[in-house]
Amino acid sequence: MKLLTIAIPCYNSQDYMEHAVRTALVGGDDVEIILVDDGSKDDTAKIADRLEREHPGIVRAIHQENGGHGCAVNTGLANATGIYYKVLDSDDWFDGDSLLQVLDVLRGFVQEGIGVDMLLANYVYEKPSVRKHKAIRYEGVLPENQVFGWSDIKKFKISQNILMHSVVYRTKLLRDCGLELPKHTFYVDNIFVYHPLPFVKTMYYINVDLYRYFIGRDDQSVNEEIMIGRIDQQLKVNKIMIDDYDLTQIKNKKLRDYMVKYLTMMMTISSVFLIKDGSEESLKKREELWEYLKNKNVSMYRMINRTALSRPMQIRNRAGRKMVVWGYSLSRKIYGFN
Repeated sequence: MKLLTIAIPCYNSQDYMEHAVRTALVGGDDVEIILVDDGSKDDTAKIADRLEREHPGIVRAIHQENGGHGCAVNTGLANATGIYYKVLDSDDWFDGDSLLQVLDVLRGFVQEGIGVDMLLANYVYEKPSVRKHKAIRYEGVLPENQVFGWSDIKKFKISQNILMHSVVYRTKLLRDCGLELPKHTFYVDNIFVYHPLPFVKTMYYINVDLYRYFIGRDDQSVNEEIMIGRIDQQLKVNKIMIDDYDLTQIKNKKLRDYMVKYLTMMMTISSVFLIKDGSEESLKKREELWEYLKNKNVSMYRMINRTALSRPMQIRNRAGRKMVVWGYSLSRKIYGFN
């Protein structure tokens, strides 16, 4: 059994996937690297097979018909032999020294018989085109270098969210909580981090900049124009998250507050892009999204409406819409995302 499974979903990734793999190979025999070729039409499959031959016992290549990013993550999880599970997108990479430190911590859990459910490390937005990077860290919010629970955390800032980039889950927990991401759907990484949270009892934060999140490809799913074009898929993810839990029934207040914050952020992002598009159809979709939440669970709707982030979403006139777009643009400039 491996210590850590690193799943790398690959779709037409021939130009950059090998770099991602090289940074994961730093983990040596403690890791297995599962390359899931998701029906690629370029040389991704050939590269994956070659890497498997070059690194037997560490790299595994799995080929499947195209099912989308979530399907590739599901395949990685179904085939994982690691005690812990981490997703690395094929255009991103790890910091080698940070990976070794994370593996040391995971090894300690196993040696001491501590089944920590979730490990968190920092991630960095990398924008080489403008020579800019921005690290998202959790210092001051999460206790460092110790096992803790939800009651031990402090309030997350707006910029501090638990993303796929920052999280390492215990493999058994992901299987036990029934995680299965929808096929042919973008932005399912939000479901990946959101759905398991109520099952997480123990956590550990190591303050290292492990994950390097590349921003800048024109065809990238987080490119703003592409996100607006795929807004229906973002809305689908929003509704899956709304349906997932009645947040008013989450007993631990700090867990509940964080999940409310995260769902509010997701709905706000969708609302912003619909406002930026500005068409009558898009503005109608924004109204329908908030009505969907209200009709599904009016108590949860009221809970989310009380958050500072959602209040501008309730302003329906043109001035309010301009304020929403301005706030998003300012946040984008400060934090460097998409």
